[in-house]
Amino acid sequence: MVINVFDDKTTLSRAAAAHATALLRDAIKKRGAARIIAATGMSQLEFLGALTKAEGIDWPRVEMFHLDEYIGLPVSHPASFRKYLLENLIAKTGISRFHLLDGDRDPKEVIQRVGKELAAAPVDVAFVGIGENGHLAFNDPPADFETEEPYLIVALDEACRRQQVGEGWFANMDEVPTRAISMSIRQILKAREIIAVVPDARKARAVKLCMEGEISPSAPASILRTHPAATLYLDKESAAQLTPQTVRTYGLAQ
Repeated sequence: MVINVFDDKTTLSRAAAAHATALLRDAIKKRGAARIIAATGMSQLEFLGALTKAEGIDWPRVEMFHLDEYIGLPVSHPASFRKYLLENLIAKTGISRFHLLDGDRDPKEVIQRVGKELAAAPVDVAFVGIGENGHLAFNDPPADFETEEPYLIVALDEACRRQQVGEGWFANMDEVPTRAISMSIRQILKAREIIAVVPDARKARAVKLCMEGEISPSAPASILRTHPAATLYLDKESAAQLTPQTVRTYGLAQ
């Protein structure tokens, strides 16, 4: 794993987008198409904004899979991750091959159908974030590190739901769904490359826990340290609690 630390979120996002652009161009050149997993949330907005403006990506050759979604939340709701991806990635690029997780439908049918499509071929790059509780996708602690199922139905813990309120997606905790569909940990790790975009001071504690603590289901994103081609993009605020030794071990500050 490589850790890159930048001065601010904007510089971080541009660097991560440049990395992603190179990976997509390379996959399309080598295999004629690219398969990606897309994350959502406030932390990903600047990164996706930079990525969608990048030149030289043949977006019609890109196939996109959805990382997670609330169960029972309509696509019209401001917090819907389908709405987020439709507005911030699909509409801006013209991606025509995408597989969204419909939280309004039977979740068992959804995870079976989309999971089958996802497992049909390798994923070139997964874009992910890290939650304030250390979650990866909606795999809250203690996460399931063992299942090979592509998608799971999960219960959202209080810390995860509180983050959603804090980010402004919901007015209060009562509005936040208690269940979601999430890509599994092992499925995320099957991606050839992983780009984790994790800015902001509110993520600093989770970053320290996942990068300096034990690799454990209690810190789900710690599993990224086992991936041979994962890159963590931090700004100075999200990296603030890391020791200099950690940054030296995993990469160089920018």
